[in-house]
Amino acid sequence: MVLELKLRKVGNSVGVVLPKEALTYLKVSEGDVLCVTEGTEGSLRISPAKADFNRQMQAAQEVVARYRNTLRELAK
Repeated sequence: MVLELKLRKVGNSVGVVLPKEALTYLKVSEGDVLCVTEGTEGSLRISPAKADFNRQMQAAQEVVARYRNTLRELAK
């Protein structure tokens, strides 16, 4: 699926309106929360946020902070 979306001014921000086809594909509706993550080559990935996503991300950030030097050595 390839969709061109137009950016629109919303108050002091800029927003994107998702067409019905995109909402159906993502299985989301008004009021649901979406998660935007970094993809390859500067792309972004949009997916429905899971209920425990924020908790999982916080746990991952704590692990990365705690084992920063170890992870750096492993990455060599």
